[in-house]
Amino acid sequence: MKKPEKATIGENKIEIQLDPEIMKGIFSNVTNIGHTQEEFMLDFLFIQQQPAPFGKLVSRIIMTPNHAKRLLHALQENIRKYEENHGKLEVSSNIPPKRTIQ
Repeated sequence: MKKPEKATIGENKIEIQLDPEIMKGIFSNVTNIGHTQEEFMLDFLFIQQQPAPFGKLVSRIIMTPNHAKRLLHALQENIRKYEENHGKLEVSSNIPPKRTIQ
């Protein structure tokens, strides 16, 4: 395991363990989001089209609604900063038809 990094939350410092396998990351090109009153579930999937359509759940993150909203704001802020440095991101209007994922 890699040396812990220190993260600051308010006035508290927390050592974060950095597992090399998790640090590699996992590629996902589809995200499904669901929720209940108590939690949001983010399912990250990899969908391959060729040679034959195939999909795999690569990660599931479950969080509280309040944390989901904080994530939304953090993503909005990071996309704003990204666009300042690299130009506006255009979201394709050519979205594939809805499919049932089983």
